[in-house]
Amino acid sequence: MIATIDGILTEASPLLAVIEINGWGYEVNIPVTTMEKLPSVGKPVKLFTVVVYREDSQTLYGFHHREDRDFFKILVFKVSGIGPKIALSIMSKLSVSVLKNAIAASDIGLLSKCPGIGKKTAERLIVELRDSVSIVDNANNRLQSHDKDMDSPNSDYRIQDAVMALVALGYKVPVADKNVRRALSQLGAEASTEKIIRTALGRL
Repeated sequence: MIATIDGILTEASPLLAVIEINGWGYEVNIPVTTMEKLPSVGKPVKLFTVVVYREDSQTLYGFHHREDRDFFKILVFKVSGIGPKIALSIMSKLSVSVLKNAIAASDIGLLSKCPGIGKKTAERLIVELRDSVSIVDNANNRLQSHDKDMDSPNSDYRIQDAVMALVALGYKVPVADKNVRRALSQLGAEASTEKIIRTALGRL
């Protein structure tokens, strides 16, 4: 299995990146949340990956964070009715931290707003993923001391805190989440929660 891909970014669009390694260009399907963190074309890039095999194809999917890759695998391989395209669409709409909070809180309304997800599928996500989300979180906590990710290991906590702060001010979760992620991408991994919130508010 291809666990990571590390090369030069030669093309980038909202749902697709092309990474060149030793003269070979690999098409990697990505969510918007990963696209927002890609470097400029021509720069080195590393993504955590998974290959989805079908009878007539094998498709490579890539993610900025290991946690995002693992959550994608759970969506595709453990939830009936969720394929790779829908999983990418869900993860493009909301960050993994917000999705996990929605599952833990049984927030059917928020989950059903994701493209390709109706009320019944949202309910199935909650039932089938609640335990898996806890398992993934525990695994990631153990890995954090060994895995040097491309961002600060505390970035997800800052994203969550910033999103909740904007929600408390009356903004809808998808809007708050989108603008917080953009603010973090603009400011860099070391930005404080307060600065992320101020920058995100400037976008709203």
